[in-house]
Amino acid sequence: MRSPKAPGGRLAIDAYVEGVLAGDRAVLARAITLVESERADDAAAAAAVLDALLPHAGRSQRVGITGVPGVGKSTFIDALGMHLVKERGQRVAVLSVDPSSPLSGGSILGDKTRMERLALEPAAYIRPSPARGFLGGVARRTRETILLCEAAGFGTILVETVGVGQSETAVRSMTDFFLLLMLPGAGDELQGIKRGIIEMVDAIAINKADGDMRARADRARGEYRAALHLFPAPADGWVPPVLTCSALAGEGIAELWDVVIAHHAHLEANGSFARRRSQQALAWMRELVATGLETAFRAHPDVAAGLPPLESAVAEGRTTAFAAARDLLTRFRAS
Repeated sequence: MRSPKAPGGRLAIDAYVEGVLAGDRAVLARAITLVESERADDAAAAAAVLDALLPHAGRSQRVGITGVPGVGKSTFIDALGMHLVKERGQRVAVLSVDPSSPLSGGSILGDKTRMERLALEPAAYIRPSPARGFLGGVARRTRETILLCEAAGFGTILVETVGVGQSETAVRSMTDFFLLLMLPGAGDELQGIKRGIIEMVDAIAINKADGDMRARADRARGEYRAALHLFPAPADGWVPPVLTCSALAGEGIAELWDVVIAHHAHLEANGSFARRRSQQALAWMRELVATGLETAFRAHPDVAAGLPPLESAVAEGRTTAFAAARDLLTRFRAS
């Protein structure tokens, strides 16, 4: 039986909701595409779908994974996902954020091709999404995609960011556990990571700890542990551990997931988990308000007319950014 369709080729709201709740991967993919859409006529339908699915979401373990370039995030997630599916009986969704093409705005790398084993697992779902310039190394609608995957029955959500160097506050504000992957080597690497990121992590894992790199990884583990003692104790009382692992050899993966479970139990015990989820909901609301205001601002006729010439004037040095911004905001407030 074919799903009923709404105008514009969309499914009916009920078809999206029923399909996602049934775990229909094709409908889930279409629902994610709907909430990622930047078309104004898709906004109401997306909101209706999310409202209907919200009571069925929120019961997953959300894990954010970031790391330095070349650390092997996708290989690590492939190994971790396989462990969760095969050894822990989990259904895993991977929200893998690709850098965006400056020409088309689409994903460049295509992470399904970099998680070859996990992509074939019926209990796993991989969704690459273009970052499109959104800060934090995550896609603009990652929060909504998490909700949809939870409603579809995925008990573990892994969010892979583009990489260290952007405002990682975004991924930290939408996950329960934040993992930083590092490479074996001298502690000099730690100096290149922003202090704020280190203060946000729940664990550091040194990947590629195998073969000739094992000894270097062990040394790095000691250096990172010592460095973490220089930071203030987290408010939730959790002390971030430093582990070594090899995604290629499958070593240390089970131990790392045990840390994720221990962290969850720790937060549940002291009430921090509920507070963190409440903070995530507030951050989501504020993000949506900011996005809505920007959309309304750019759609304002006077702003739309004045923006191109003012941008040219700022770029050519004929006016200041402050004066141009004040002019545009005055136009927006006038109505």
